[in-house]
Amino acid sequence: MTNDDGVESPGIVALAEALRPLGEVIVVAPDGDRSGVAHALSIHHPVRVREVHDRGVRTFSCSGTPADCVVVGSYELCDALPDLVVSGVNRGANAGDDITYSGTIAAANEALLVGVPALAVSLAVSWPVTRERPEWETAARCAVELAARMPALALPATTLLNLNVPNLPYAELHGVRWTKQSRKRYRDRTDRRLDPRGEMYVWIWGSHNEVPLDEEGDLAALRDGYASVTPITIDRTDEVTLRRFNEHSRHA
Repeated sequence: MTNDDGVESPGIVALAEALRPLGEVIVVAPDGDRSGVAHALSIHHPVRVREVHDRGVRTFSCSGTPADCVVVGSYELCDALPDLVVSGVNRGANAGDDITYSGTIAAANEALLVGVPALAVSLAVSWPVTRERPEWETAARCAVELAARMPALALPATTLLNLNVPNLPYAELHGVRWTKQSRKRYRDRTDRRLDPRGEMYVWIWGSHNEVPLDEEGDLAALRDGYASVTPITIDRTDEVTLRRFNEHSRHA
């Protein structure tokens, strides 16, 4: 298990405990928040690892990125490659275009590159932190149910599952939908300011435009109170465009 919110995140603690009935669980997670780092790898400096001793499962804190954690965990801290990598539970949905930036999704991507099936798990609770109570147990329960099914799903080696769960008590979920990735338009991407010396600095963030949702997409499922499961492939080849250009070349 890993995440991008850090080893102290209550989401990863709740999910690690929930996964214990499925087998041996080992947690390797960043030593602090790494949200938004995407698929960065620490190739210019070493990463440091220390064991955390106050957990119900073996847990390690890593100075690197979520992708680093998967590499270190898979090759250094397990006796063999793990049977499954679970990334989460992330605080905040990883749906729509947000998956491009997500360290949670990147860790699952890295698992596929290593050769291990992967599941990313996110809870659609407000972020940054507000008074809204995160329903970690709901996300953990959904994740365990899906993880138990994954061997029977026989996913391609290039496909991970991206699970997003509404912030609701489990009994209030409307069900689970298989979905596709939505689009999520941004606006106000920068906030330019001046420091006390008159030098410019910029916060990069952005808010979302209100646009009609694709009813088959992940964001619509969350809106309707359903957990969303989206198969995501690491093969980024645009097969439709490739076929079109190949057809054009043959007829040119």
